[in-house]
Amino acid sequence: MSQFWKPGSERPRLVDDGEGGVFFYSATPSSSRFGYASMEKQRQRLPVFKYRTAILYLVENHATTIIVGETGSGKTTQIPQYLKEAGWAEGGRMIACTQPRRLAVQSVASRVAEEMGVKLGEEVGYTIRFEDLTNPDLTRIKFLTDGMLLREMMDDPLLTKYSIIMVDEAHERSVSTDLLFGLLKKIQRRRPDLRLIISSATIEAKTLASFFDTSKKSHVGTDKESEPKKVPAMLSVEGRGFDVEIHYLEESVSDYLQTAVSTVLAIHDQEPAGDILVFLTGQDDIDAAVQLLTEENENHGRHASGLTIVPLYSGLPRAEQDLVFYPTPKGKRKIVISTNIAETSLTLEGVVYVVDSGFSKQRYYNPIADIENLIVAPISKASARQRAGRAGRVRSGKCYRLYTEEYYIKEMMSEGTPEMQRSNLVSCVIQLKALGIDNILGFDWPVLPSPEAIIRALEILYSLDIIDEDAKLTSPTGFQVAEIPMDPMISKMILSASSLGCTEEIITIAAVLSIQSIWVFGRGAQKELDEAKLRFAAAEGDHITYLNIYKGFLHSGKSAQWCHKNFINYQTMKKVIEIREQLKKVLQRMGVSLKSCDGDTNIVRKAVTAGFFAYACRLEAFGPSGLYKTVRSSEDVYIHPSSVLFRKVLMFSYILLSLFWA
Repeated sequence: MSQFWKPGSERPRLVDDGEGGVFFYSATPSSSRFGYASMEKQRQRLPVFKYRTAILYLVENHATTIIVGETGSGKTTQIPQYLKEAGWAEGGRMIACTQPRRLAVQSVASRVAEEMGVKLGEEVGYTIRFEDLTNPDLTRIKFLTDGMLLREMMDDPLLTKYSIIMVDEAHERSVSTDLLFGLLKKIQRRRPDLRLIISSATIEAKTLASFFDTSKKSHVGTDKESEPKKVPAMLSVEGRGFDVEIHYLEESVSDYLQTAVSTVLAIHDQEPAGDILVFLTGQDDIDAAVQLLTEENENHGRHASGLTIVPLYSGLPRAEQDLVFYPTPKGKRKIVISTNIAETSLTLEGVVYVVDSGFSKQRYYNPIADIENLIVAPISKASARQRAGRAGRVRSGKCYRLYTEEYYIKEMMSEGTPEMQRSNLVSCVIQLKALGIDNILGFDWPVLPSPEAIIRALEILYSLDIIDEDAKLTSPTGFQVAEIPMDPMISKMILSASSLGCTEEIITIAAVLSIQSIWVFGRGAQKELDEAKLRFAAAEGDHITYLNIYKGFLHSGKSAQWCHKNFINYQTMKKVIEIREQLKKVLQRMGVSLKSCDGDTNIVRKAVTAGFFAYACRLEAFGPSGLYKTVRSSEDVYIHPSSVLFRKVLMFSYILLSLFWA
């Protein structure tokens, strides 16, 4: 039986270095206690395995442990298991492990359940928005997104059911992660027994250790013997990585998409077997690359024969996302074309070659103009290292960077800008308000957001009647909005629909808005897709169009064939129905009445406007065709190409101008 160091038992032969680090003499356990020997052997081959005793020692003795583990070290899947085996989930307690991405939560939970030989949803479970696969009586290891843990705090502010909370992939520095850091630090002051593990591949450990170091600020003065040390511990875990040979372009290129496709074909022609992972910016780029490679496969089979092309981005249905994890067929080479979702957490074992475009899509919010843009921006050196590391998982690999070495050394940023400093903070502020934290500017932020963004968030919440003149949540509207797990503007829209009498229609619209896209973007079938959209298009815009699609789906008997015929994603529509039912339960629990307006689109539009009036725009009568200006800040805006109104801009402009001059 493997000898795990139990909390409270005799310490192993370890020496604390006094600064939160640790030196250890031997951490080589004996044979497995698991029935599945082959699985246990795989676990023992992971680099984190030899650090197991050290990790358990540090967690027992320090309130916060920061683990810097290289890509492929096994920290995400193994550490929660080590903690459970050591007794941290006994007595009805749970171990939480957060991830910034939904797909990572699902895939990691599935893997850990498989390794433990248990059914997913019982001893190991996961929670993401609108999907809870846990059992309160059985679940001991729970994977969830950062945002879901924040929502749990509204019902249980001190997170009393958890003995340990592990925040994984912390280097991504999402808004939810940074908010979680500040709140967990507050909780630790009230719950000295709570242990935190902050885990990442690239995060600056000393900066985070300084943030969580409360030893000098402790109101007690010194640590009690019965309590863990308040000085965070730091441990570096080596990766399993093989050598990765880095290749750069000799000169910059203007079309990274075409260069990425050409590089994939060159690798396929000239390099030995091994899968290829390509990093592009988003769905449009990925679909275009898939189409180019598919056409190459059809027209020039010599170059592209034997390729299995798999896209990967967050908007894909779960079944299609899972294709990236399937073993590559013999004699084939798998090409995974992904966003930065594949930088961390997801393990793609067959990848030997990485093609790095050097770009990713990032959200940037301008609080002055109150406009959030999704722009293609250069990645940081930290992201570049993460991407390259994916090539060295199974054997020595190669990374082809589609930029010059000089650019990497002299111009590329070392770290990316934390999302907290480039995001709309409306949801963030209302979460803090709901948790009773009214002094937003005085909150202990890991990185300070811009005062302009906070002021703008407070202004929007006040205009929506969610907070009052004293910046406190209004009753009942403010508290109800905080309880609905949606963007505050969508939540306000739903509550307004209750008084207007169109809740049934609005929760359908809200469910669709919570999904990235309900359309299937057929490769080379843009014309057919546009025609399909027109079959449901309403002159009132996309919101009423969503109602038409939903009604059509129900009328078809929720038919997959109907969805395929109309370029609508069947799995997504099933998810819309599921989210809609969850919203109904939330509203019923809050005592909000559910009514239908029986097709009165004017009432529906009033409800939508009640939530989104801050984004109202006016058509410019004398400007370029289709130009609008925001009412609040006079910013130039246009209808997005994905809107059903995009191809009707001229017609609607003509109608509106006619009404204007009438």
